[in-house]
Amino acid sequence: MNDSHLRNALLLAQSAIKLTNPNPRVGCYIEDASGRVLGQGHTQKAGGPHAEVMALRDAAEKGNSVEGATAYVTLEPCSHHGRTGPCCDALIQAGIKKVVATNLDPNPLVAGNGFARLRAAGVEVEVLAPDHPLAVQSRELNIGFFSRMIRKTPWVRMKVAASLDGTTALDNGASQWITGPDARADGHAWRARSCAILTGIGTVLADRPRLDVRLVDTPRQPHLVVVDSTLETPPDAPFFIAGRAVFIYTNGQNASKRAALEQVGATIVDMPERNPQGELTGKVDLAAMMRDLGRREINELHVEAGFKLNGSLVRAGLVDEFVVYLAPKLLGQGAGMFHIGPLTELSQGVQLEFKSTEMVGPDLRVVARVQGRDRF
Repeated sequence: MNDSHLRNALLLAQSAIKLTNPNPRVGCYIEDASGRVLGQGHTQKAGGPHAEVMALRDAAEKGNSVEGATAYVTLEPCSHHGRTGPCCDALIQAGIKKVVATNLDPNPLVAGNGFARLRAAGVEVEVLAPDHPLAVQSRELNIGFFSRMIRKTPWVRMKVAASLDGTTALDNGASQWITGPDARADGHAWRARSCAILTGIGTVLADRPRLDVRLVDTPRQPHLVVVDSTLETPPDAPFFIAGRAVFIYTNGQNASKRAALEQVGATIVDMPERNPQGELTGKVDLAAMMRDLGRREINELHVEAGFKLNGSLVRAGLVDEFVVYLAPKLLGQGAGMFHIGPLTELSQGVQLEFKSTEMVGPDLRVVARVQGRDRF
């Protein structure tokens, strides 16, 4: 096996990071026995060709026969009819002799069936060990897809911009802009890779945000999810953009406000929370909302909300990862990142592991993951 070819396939998959949702980001690289590249490609937008078909088309357009060739792919070729036909059949029909893959597809409709069909057709199959660095990189690239397929909920990533002392807004509400333009553009890149952006009604009313992707190029806009217990979302909110799905989760009351929001394209989802005694709390059941978003094919959920909703999500154990931008300034008293206390013991804190730290312009970006959240 040639690791460099799988690395090339991973580069192809990474180039599709903003494109393929809700499908996984997959790359395919085909070479002949002499090591000559015959074709390459990555998965297109949902409903379009997958990586294997794109690579086969690329080879055909170049006049290259793939008979007896090896295909390097970053995920098991699919074996079912979804929006497209089975990729394993396309490889078999093209005469591919060997398939090298980084990971098993966690989709229950595939989950080894693609490899089984390839082997049954006489195609040699090699799959990396789960702890192989390239298998780990490939899984990380599609961590939201793995989360949705295995846990049935999205991978939840919370973005926060704060001063070095953790202030996200002054007491008077002023928060624009704590971090610089480079950090804001980087934040939009994280938005662009997500299936949906989540916010709360407090942010909607206070900031009237668009919560779209503007500062980086993107072929698609993420969906928007609003936690709004009492349906206070204004029908003229700036985030109602033609062609963009907006889901508003509510406590199931205030039916009189639904029609105006549905008229501008919102999908209203009743998700009332009940306490252990079965009584309605008047809030949205956040855990149930995550399960519902999983059913709606949301892989990565990008959270940009105020400290109250942030705290509720953290307390409920629903956040997997944090992307925190720290500005080189002290702002003192004001709103924090999230409210999760007061705690009485240090052991009650949320245990994190730092994944990366990087300067983004004058600001520091810290990516931290809740310990154990990626073990599924």
